[in-house]
Amino acid sequence: MLQEPFIAPFKGRSLLTWLDYSPAEIRALLDLSLRVKAEKQRGESHFRLAGKTIALIFEKRSTRTRCAFETAFGEEGGHPVFLSTQDIQLGVKESVEDTARVLGRMFNAIQFRGFSQKHVETLAQYSGVPVYNGLTDAFHPTQALADVMTLKENFGRLEGLHLAYCGDGRNNVARSLMVICAKLGVNFTVVSPRELFPDQEIRSLTQGPAKESGAKITVTDDPAAVKGAHGVYTDVWASMGEEAVKAARTKLLSPYQVNDALMTCIGNPDCIFLHCLPAIKGEEVTFDVIEGKRSRVWDQAENRKHSIKAIMLATMDLFENSASF
Repeated sequence: MLQEPFIAPFKGRSLLTWLDYSPAEIRALLDLSLRVKAEKQRGESHFRLAGKTIALIFEKRSTRTRCAFETAFGEEGGHPVFLSTQDIQLGVKESVEDTARVLGRMFNAIQFRGFSQKHVETLAQYSGVPVYNGLTDAFHPTQALADVMTLKENFGRLEGLHLAYCGDGRNNVARSLMVICAKLGVNFTVVSPRELFPDQEIRSLTQGPAKESGAKITVTDDPAAVKGAHGVYTDVWASMGEEAVKAARTKLLSPYQVNDALMTCIGNPDCIFLHCLPAIKGEEVTFDVIEGKRSRVWDQAENRKHSIKAIMLATMDLFENSASF
């Protein structure tokens, strides 16, 4: 049974970025993610969200995020409602503030996947219910929790591990990984062309947490910096909305492709490969790597569901129903 001190900090909280959560809170959610995954593997069924509803707002297309939220919520007895920009007036005929007020009176929680971090922050400010960031241009926190969950499953620990990210260091995945690694004591290296280095603001925001946890955060344009890594991570070279710069981005990032040569350079036979998906095989990663024995991308994709379920249970249900654990 989970004890009240474990769950009390989460009741009613939103997840907009891991900057808002302490290392102890992130570790607690990570432990809960592993626990609900074990429940699923044992074939257990629970209905801890019975009678509850969640609004799933999507400005951007999605496979893993939508499926993870819908199946996780439905398995717990709740009712998810998908809302695209074709279905609601978000920011068009109705302000984000007014949409938040309406949805907050009809739903127990809201998920937002779109472009603006400001939008998800406004939803959280005005709705009065937990709001989950399913992806914005600035952060992708639910992805990052699944990523460190996958690392912990493979190595049994997080502190002292080295995760190297190769590609666009400014994107939402790299930024979220930088935050969560800094909080949890994971050494994190961004390997990127200088034009795509993470912005100074996010680097400054992670300095304090990294100092407290002992994590070393490195930003470099040298691919040799992956040496010794326990995990190497990449993402598509042009994110949604950046199709116009695809050719230029491909030319810039080609030297940072994750391939057999890079994996050999790492020099750690236990190093695993991670990717948030979808992947363009032959561009940011070769077919042999993503389909090889060191790839954990399918475990990582599955873990989106379990970690999202843990976040929703902790912020919506556990305080009142901790006996169910």
